[in-house]
Amino acid sequence: MIKSMTGYGGAKGETDAIAVTAELKSVNNRYLDVSVRLPKSCLFAEEAVRAAVADTISRGKVDVFVTVDTSRAEQAVIRVNDNLAEAYLKAVRDTAEKYGLDGEVSALSLVRFPEVLSADKTDIGRDAVAGAISAVLREALAEFDAMRTREGEKLREDIEGKLDTLEAMVAAIEERSPQTVTEYREKLLAHMKEVLEGAAVDESRILQEAAIYADKVAVDEEMVRLKSHIAQFRLLLAAGSPVGRKLDFLVQEMNREANTTGSKCADSAIAKTVIDMKAELEKIREQIQNME
Repeated sequence: MIKSMTGYGGAKGETDAIAVTAELKSVNNRYLDVSVRLPKSCLFAEEAVRAAVADTISRGKVDVFVTVDTSRAEQAVIRVNDNLAEAYLKAVRDTAEKYGLDGEVSALSLVRFPEVLSADKTDIGRDAVAGAISAVLREALAEFDAMRTREGEKLREDIEGKLDTLEAMVAAIEERSPQTVTEYREKLLAHMKEVLEGAAVDESRILQEAAIYADKVAVDEEMVRLKSHIAQFRLLLAAGSPVGRKLDFLVQEMNREANTTGSKCADSAIAKTVIDMKAELEKIREQIQNME
């Protein structure tokens, strides 16, 4: 399938501990250029993200945005230092007995003593975070690739239509080219008769001049090559991505043949067709710039 270099894809995913969102967008570029934005705490996953993108995309400037929320996993676990609490409680009671004071201690009073209570946060491992990012990124890439495929199909259909137009132009030039030689021969014969004022005209000389002219304006080779390039173009379109660079090269070759045809022919009808052909090739070239 032909794929466009422009596209967008996004996905979200949640587990009991991690929430991840991933977005991708791309524009045209000669090579693959990936920019990844991750939270600082997840920079360890950058290379894996780049590798996943490279497995799906071969050309284009791609921006990847990933957000990771692990706040729900960062629950505090309260621990009681029983030994220290008992020591505090014994010290309070001993003091109360020694000085004849009230020795009752509430639970709230006890836990207020230094270091009786401690809070620890659960730690989410890198593997768990990397796995969550990878899963969501795969979904985003699938959506992204589906959009590029849809756009690529539209590009292919448009270019196929333009190739049909080019083939019709080639056929028109092939039909018109022999006529220009005949018209030249007739004009030359009429001119010679006018110059010689009724004297006998050397037919062999006329044929010789016509042959020289025919050789000069012959575009058979250019038309054959153009038809070959068009056929190859269709094969590459059918083969699917990534073919953007190859198609760009083919368009350059086709444009070269059109220029050669235009420089050989002095016929106005062929010249107009060549101009239309170059305009159509430029439209194809612009579309190819969007192809992977």
